[in-house]
Amino acid sequence: MTTKGRVEELGRPSHGIGASEGHPSARVVPDLNAPRVLVLNASYEPLHVTSTKRAITLLQYGVAEVLESSGDVIRSPSTTLTVPSVIRLRRYVRRPRVHPVPFNRRNVLRRDTFACQYCGASEELTMDHVMPRSRGGRHNWDNVVTACRACNQRKGDRTPDEAAMPLRTHPHAPTFGVYAHGQFAHWQPEWAQYIR
Repeated sequence: MTTKGRVEELGRPSHGIGASEGHPSARVVPDLNAPRVLVLNASYEPLHVTSTKRAITLLQYGVAEVLESSGDVIRSPSTTLTVPSVIRLRRYVRRPRVHPVPFNRRNVLRRDTFACQYCGASEELTMDHVMPRSRGGRHNWDNVVTACRACNQRKGDRTPDEAAMPLRTHPHAPTFGVYAHGQFAHWQPEWAQYIR
């Protein structure tokens, strides 16, 4: 199939990427080489974050399919394409061995998608120990969550059950190696369901 044929094929709605003439509010992507597209293995396991340019190439050659679109676009004189946010490889590839993700405030915020794990707020975020440290709680992935200042103060020196403040998600050590490489300059909300 010719390149033109590939572009036309990408324009079909079933591929999730295509002409965006009907979306005048779509933002044009300024840097096609910036890491902004999440790549999943055929098994839906996250592999890495790639550039828009590389993602479009994978789609054009039929190596991957679009799962989520970003709403942003790229334009040429004859074509406008919607930029993918999440793509999945059609064939399984062996995942390279990754090192454990460093435990630090920035990575806890990333794991918890920059939201309070009690109320969902995204302002004045702090770190909260699910089991308070004064009661033997440890300072690690399995006991620390993101909490807004108000929820952290309200919970105080209690467990979530004692405070009647159920967690939205349970803390865990992330396995996705991209956390360790700092490739979150272009974090997309659509990624959250794929990198838990």
